Amino acid sequence: MADTPETLTLTLDTGDVTIKLRPDLAPQHVARITELANAGFYDGVVFHRVIPGFMAQGGDPTGTGMHGSNNHPNLPAEFSKEPHVRGVASMARAQDPNSANSQFFICLDDARFLDGQYTVWGEVIDGMDAVDALPKGEPPRTPGKIVKASAA
Repeated sequence: MADTPETLTLTLDTGDVTIKLRPDLAPQHVARITELANAGFYDGVVFHRVIPGFMAQGGDPTGTGMHGSNNHPNLPAEFSKEPHVRGVASMARAQDPNSANSQFFICLDDARFLDGQYTVWGEVIDGMDAVDALPKGEPPRTPGKIVKASAA
């Protein structure tokens, strides 16, 4: 794990966000997120679902919330006791707990009802105001987007 990046930087059209990566909780998810980020996968991808008081979700290259990356297989669940609170970055998935691929969400507020059911892979340590500023909606009329993502 010595080569694992420590942070993910998301340059959003609303500002920069720094996420502390948590390979101690979810090594496979952190590896996938950093691989996709450094390959440019997230560049230009929108936040297709932003629910006030809940979360902002992105990571689908089609912007519909129905797709992921071409990286397979999907990731096995790496659930932990880490709470879903404001600023936590967690992986989105379908009904199958082992279906996470590239979509993720950032909690805008406490969402403890998600604890133990979704994989926490990081936490925002700077720039939460940029996440809060994302246009709201499911989908937003004019979605906010990730201009550039990089792990270091």
